[in-house]
Amino acid sequence: MSTRHDLATPTPLDIRLRETQEAFDSVAADYDGPRGNNELIQRMRLTLWATVRQELPAGSRLLDLGCGTGIDAVEFARSRFQVTASDWSPRMVERTRDRAEAAGVTERLDAVHVGVQELDQLEGEFDGIYSNFGPLNCAPDLAQVAAQCARLVRPGGTLVFSVIGRVCPWEVGHYAARGRFRRALVRGARGVTPVGMNRHTIWTYYYFPREFYKAFAEHFALSRYCALSLFLPPPYMVERTRRHPAFYERLGRMDDRLGGLPLLRDMGDHFLIVMHRR
Repeated sequence: MSTRHDLATPTPLDIRLRETQEAFDSVAADYDGPRGNNELIQRMRLTLWATVRQELPAGSRLLDLGCGTGIDAVEFARSRFQVTASDWSPRMVERTRDRAEAAGVTERLDAVHVGVQELDQLEGEFDGIYSNFGPLNCAPDLAQVAAQCARLVRPGGTLVFSVIGRVCPWEVGHYAARGRFRRALVRGARGVTPVGMNRHTIWTYYYFPREFYKAFAEHFALSRYCALSLFLPPPYMVERTRRHPAFYERLGRMDDRLGGLPLLRDMGDHFLIVMHRR
């Protein structure tokens, strides 16, 4: 499904996609700062990097869904992967191209303006597809994304996705303690949910890991999944960790040791899920 063409009467879906695009365009210039890459975000980022490297050897062809400013894509290109980085925000794509040029990896990194709802525009075969920090939470049709991933990834190929989860105990406690009960329970909403960012709206779907996997089950076998930022707070609470770094480092080690256990792995700010093409 392509949404590039202008419609005389935009549908609600067209409007939501445009608003989400505008939201990310609006923060592209400073997204590498505290909003998009503080210490807690980087800790989760390192987990995805390590997982991709465990699953796929250097030289593999990777597709990045929702590349943002290209931090992940450039990291993998530096590590000798061949990366196609895609994003629905044209300004994020521009940032990725600039980052790739500055890093000297343009021969191994191609950035394209393609949203997760437009994967039918891509061609080629990839060894793996990854997505970090929830771009797939903005996909209006997750089953369609799964079908396109199955078309694009080779048999036996790997998906590594970081997805925003439904149950974040820190978030529930943080907002409930302030009497903001509706905000505390926003992730429990069914269907698409408006989330504010920079005076714009991101239209978001929240998932339990098994709920997310259901859309991919026809084409992919579930390998494993784990919680990200379960004992640690979500990234927007980073000031807490800065005040008491030793305590929160211990919580981080608990995330590493226990985040993959049954029940616990179904909670957290995000979850990391690994699947293989049947």
